[in-house]
Amino acid sequence: MTRMAKIMDVHEAVRSRHSVRQYLDRPIPEDIRTELIAETERVNREGALNIQIFFDEPRAFDSILAKYGRFSGVSDYIALVGQKAEDLDEKIGYFGERLVLLAQMLGLNTCWVAETYGKKRCRAKIGQNEKLVSVIALGYGATPGIPHKSKPMKILCNVENDMPEWFVKGMEAAILAPTAMNLQRFFMERMENIVIAKSTGIRYAQINLGIVKYHFEIGAGKENFSWG
Repeated sequence: MTRMAKIMDVHEAVRSRHSVRQYLDRPIPEDIRTELIAETERVNREGALNIQIFFDEPRAFDSILAKYGRFSGVSDYIALVGQKAEDLDEKIGYFGERLVLLAQMLGLNTCWVAETYGKKRCRAKIGQNEKLVSVIALGYGATPGIPHKSKPMKILCNVENDMPEWFVKGMEAAILAPTAMNLQRFFMERMENIVIAKSTGIRYAQINLGIVKYHFEIGAGKENFSWG
């Protein structure tokens, strides 16, 4: 089967993707569903995860919590599930954002959701010693969302006068990464071609870090550095 034609590349997706909470009553076409399912399967193999995607299933967002979170019209979502482990949250952030950006490339909108949905109504199958970490709302947004305010690069990394171009581009992409409440509680350090990413927050810290690291890799190019 021919892969679905994307309307933008991943770099454009990083720049254009914003959180969306209100969705249109517009079904996701079968070819896009097929592409998302295939990528979810690849992500699960690579990350040893059990991420599951659901279409035409509004019950998880038909709850008081979802209304409190100002969600409406959500009938498609991605359930982020994996084996309990010290690095689970970071992996969920990293691979979940990979799916988020693919959705954006396919013309969809998304929103990371940690608490404001009906967790007991989520259809995800959770195996022994597994955990449902969070979900991602998915669909055609009523609006494309709005950009979040970003902190200056100089307070998010150890800025040097001779920063290589790959590091600057990595930071530019990392600054655009979604984080809990847009607080951007992370810090990047560079030693030659070694980059260390640290969380400077507590709540959802490792999920945020995984998301930020995936963005940084897109901007910097994985061939230009190694994680410390």
